[in-house]
Amino acid sequence: MPTPSLADLSIRRLSLRDLGACADLSEDRGWPREEHKWSFLLTAGKGYGIDDPEGGLVSACVVTEYGLRDRPDLAAIGMVLVAERHARKGIGRRLMRHVVSEMGSTPLTLHATPYGRPLYEELGFKVTGRAEMLRGHFTPGGPAPQGATRAATAEDLSGILRLDEEVFGADRTHIVTRLPAFADRLCVAEEDGRIVGYAAVWPNMDTHVIGPLIARDTETAKALLASLAAHTDRPLRTDIDVRHEELLAWAKERGLASVAFNSVMTYGVPDLPGDWTRRFAPVTVAAG
Repeated sequence: MPTPSLADLSIRRLSLRDLGACADLSEDRGWPREEHKWSFLLTAGKGYGIDDPEGGLVSACVVTEYGLRDRPDLAAIGMVLVAERHARKGIGRRLMRHVVSEMGSTPLTLHATPYGRPLYEELGFKVTGRAEMLRGHFTPGGPAPQGATRAATAEDLSGILRLDEEVFGADRTHIVTRLPAFADRLCVAEEDGRIVGYAAVWPNMDTHVIGPLIARDTETAKALLASLAAHTDRPLRTDIDVRHEELLAWAKERGLASVAFNSVMTYGVPDLPGDWTRRFAPVTVAAG
């Protein structure tokens, strides 16, 4: 039988049953397999994919919605991948157009690499900011950051959720409540019994990723980052909003090197909701 053309292949919803195929697709494009992250995204969000008649996936992406289930305030698109053998054939454009159409009037956001940015601009996404990816072994030094931090407990959850929604600008309960199982460590910063920041560090292949990182000010963000770094021997990675220049300089002085810049893009909204001055790093760039 003749092989169906790529244009005839249907787009379907993905599930955890597709975890291995998603990881294979990542590896095909030279990315780490990142099965832990894929599992998190496929359960917290909606996966979309195109099956390859010869096996595996032609393309995939994940959409993570925030706010009310039937009327989201925002949705983040991530992990947009096309198999190498099918690259530059319009598959990514077709999948993205499908997702944008599926989301209707919901505002969208994504982190774009320099390679992917032209496609997203063609689809109507606008650059609203940038994030700098840092990676390396954290080496303590200099004055200790000011601020009391400790491991989070179950009793902290309501306070973390209140702070997160206030800073992020939309309800992320389905993400935040998954962090204790997803992350290796979850910390809070507090003052006078009130939570003023929180952060998580989660395993991703041979690294530990710090995210989310939410704090009332830069000094509190430093304290949270240093606290999490003290509990791992792995290289750290985090993606920091470039407007947080002081935190970036401080982290680089302690061993984290700049790896890449991604463009933060939005569709249907001029900027991200919430308070960027307290939002230092995302859970993962794939989920905003």
